Amino acid sequence: MELNKFIEHTLLKQDATIEEVKKLLDEAIEYNFLGVCVNPVNVKFAKEYLKNADIKVVTVIGFPLGQNTTEVKILETVDAVKNGADEIDMVLNCGKLKDKDFEYIIDEISKIKTACQGKNLKVILETDLLTSDEIKSACQLCAKAGADFVKTSTGFVKNGVGAKVEDVKLMYETVSQMGLGVKASGGIRDKETALKMIEAGAIRIGTSSGIKICAKYSKLFWILAKY
Repeated sequence: MELNKFIEHTLLKQDATIEEVKKLLDEAIEYNFLGVCVNPVNVKFAKEYLKNADIKVVTVIGFPLGQNTTEVKILETVDAVKNGADEIDMVLNCGKLKDKDFEYIIDEISKIKTACQGKNLKVILETDLLTSDEIKSACQLCAKAGADFVKTSTGFVKNGVGAKVEDVKLMYETVSQMGLGVKASGGIRDKETALKMIEAGAIRIGTSSGIKICAKYSKLFWILAKY
């Protein structure tokens, strides 16, 4: 298993400096990660920096609360795609889900998918805030609205756990027959946890610990690549 090809190497903290972004991108190149996930302000820089690398530039929309209006989320998405984003991770409006305003959710996701101009759209459910029934409903709504992935977490919920194996499994069981993928993100800091998420059905791992997760693998890979 090429574990590095599951990893979206992530830097989303609000005080991230350009030097820290460069470090993230250099690490992604060194470890040949599938992608990087950065804040919208860094998308254009990341795309240019990675122009000679086969690494996806992923960014976040409505982050981290998901409470922007649909119109603002659309503008964010259009701007991100214009700046070179390869994939969009948008935050679900959890309040609307709990209100059972399903029409609002479907309408918002479908409009943002259109704004993606063919790029993959992942919907962050924020599973720490949802019951199992709400997770299942959210997954079904995402599928109906045309999303490409469902994602567990932003990693920004106070006292939140982030990705949990049982939630990833439920998400996979709900969407796998509908053609959607699952991204596990939030609190994944070691190889053992990453592998459990993959076993549960995740095909993407969002983490700021990509180096730690793939360190042994990467070292062996680069040794072998010399011969």
